[in-house]
Amino acid sequence: MLASALRFFLLIELAIYMAMAMRVFDLDVLPAIVATLAVLLGQRAGIIATTYAVAVAHHSPAPPLGWLRAVRMVLAEYFAFLRLFLVVQPWERLWMGEDRLQPHGGRLLLLIHGYGCNRAAWWWLRHRLEAAGFLVATVNLEPLYVDIDHYVTAIDTRIEAACQAACCDRLTLVGHSMGGLAARAYLERHGVARVDQLVTLATPHAGSVLARMGMGANARQMEPGSSWLKSLWLHHPDLPMVALRNSHDNFVIPQDNQRFPGALDIELSGVGHLAMLFSARTEKALLAALQR
Repeated sequence: MLASALRFFLLIELAIYMAMAMRVFDLDVLPAIVATLAVLLGQRAGIIATTYAVAVAHHSPAPPLGWLRAVRMVLAEYFAFLRLFLVVQPWERLWMGEDRLQPHGGRLLLLIHGYGCNRAAWWWLRHRLEAAGFLVATVNLEPLYVDIDHYVTAIDTRIEAACQAACCDRLTLVGHSMGGLAARAYLERHGVARVDQLVTLATPHAGSVLARMGMGANARQMEPGSSWLKSLWLHHPDLPMVALRNSHDNFVIPQDNQRFPGALDIELSGVGHLAMLFSARTEKALLAALQR
């Protein structure tokens, strides 16, 4: 669903920019193409700039980066945004294919993506996890802007199918951003019979002020102080839990809202919220967390 929508709206956006360049500004085809691409990339740069402006205004205490490392972090986040929403996620089936769950004795993981994404968000990390010997399943959380509890059925169905395909009784849940909340919502309803560990990556356990700018019921639920978050907070899963906390996150703000009582807290610094999904440091920290 998201892949088709991304392709459709990208085509519409490009057509609008081209029409404006050629008809309003009377540009020839080649300059119009250049202008269209410039506007397309500039609009995405504006989105990332906005997230960092909010992050600076509402930041939690974090290790200082220095200007050079900060610039590298912002650029990496910008390119991760382009990679996800212009290249990988619109063509999810091409990049991801079917999950490879043939039994070989490896530990089974279910990767759960975040808000506004699809399973292709895991493309880079899935390859690394499989290379480390894990069986990796993924799931699409659809529709995009519904109540997070709505996703519990899809997660439950995927867990059962993945366990059957991999010939195992239990698996580990790994959730990025909203995916960690969806995993906790699943555990609240279904318990830990099928799950041996939960690892969250930059999950807004206590919400994010940036959610106020988002669309849909799930964005409202992720606002700090929402009744849904307060209710979920009362449920502590009875299983090992690790929270990879991004101390310079530009989507989960304040960044300390990624902490969760009882979870082993592992701090990552100098990386953006989306760039985490393409980071060797995230890979190393995630593998260490899974080994616990």
